[in-house]
Amino acid sequence: MLLYLLPLFALAMIIIPLVVAIRKAKAGIKVNRKRTILLNSGMFIGTMILMTIFMPIIASAEGAAEGAVQATEAVMTVGYGMKYLAAALPTGLATIGTGIAVGNAASAAIGATSEDEKNFSKALIFVALGEGVAIYGILVSILILNG
Repeated sequence: MLLYLLPLFALAMIIIPLVVAIRKAKAGIKVNRKRTILLNSGMFIGTMILMTIFMPIIASAEGAAEGAVQATEAVMTVGYGMKYLAAALPTGLATIGTGIAVGNAASAAIGATSEDEKNFSKALIFVALGEGVAIYGILVSILILNG
């Protein structure tokens, strides 16, 4: 039972700071964005550390209750979970970088196209170059998962 409640607890710990910030913004209370982002990042990192430490322990305890200790230990290890965390980081960070790059390049492309329509194809190339970063992040994640 605890094995099913732990992910819900993790999700709640990550979402609570955002819900509080959104409610304050709707109520007209000034929200300190830096504090909100730092709090949310801290909750996320803390939750991931706790999940990394306690998930194999809880899974093995659940498996012991069902008589499948060896199968659980063979599948659920800390290294096995770190593999997926290591695969998620390149994709996540690459997409954040892509969002920043495409946001800046697209706004510049719109401005250049509004001045002269001949600049559209040149501006489109720069926007596409920014999107290539996300593809490289996904490729690195695939290589990590297959390794």
